[in-house]
Amino acid sequence: MSFRDDLVGMQNELRRFAYNLTTNKEEISDLLQDTFMRALENEDKYTPGTNFRGWIYTIMRNVFINNYRRMICEQTYISHMEDLYYFNSLSQGFGFYTVERAYDLKEIRRAINALPIEYKVPFSMYVAGFKYREIAHRFGVPLGTIKSRIFYTRQRLQYELRDFKQ
Repeated sequence: MSFRDDLVGMQNELRRFAYNLTTNKEEISDLLQDTFMRALENEDKYTPGTNFRGWIYTIMRNVFINNYRRMICEQTYISHMEDLYYFNSLSQGFGFYTVERAYDLKEIRRAINALPIEYKVPFSMYVAGFKYREIAHRFGVPLGTIKSRIFYTRQRLQYELRDFKQ
């Protein structure tokens, strides 16, 4: 089987993985297309006989993280006022920062800050883009412990913030 056949054969599986990363249909299609383009551009770097599935999943995850970081940077503005303040635009779609959204963010921050530190810090690092093994290394605990703490934190936050789902 050729590289391109393997890539096309992974399309449905990659689409499901993209759905786990983002639930927007347009973003899923964009992520899938960017992943395919990146894989084709780097076809010469793939070693036949190695884990193709792992290689392509890593590409998709990295493309997603890079797009997310780029989006955050694009939403950061510099004020040319006296003290040069940095602030993030929390706009969503066409509207700007609303009182309701401020309340939601306050509740999210409150829920995160209420967590024990051994859960709060690894979760915050994970959200910031650190890999599980980097977090585990930083704390000197097994990888499984970090994965469990992050999973537990996500479950707890989903439960506590269930009224804020839109």
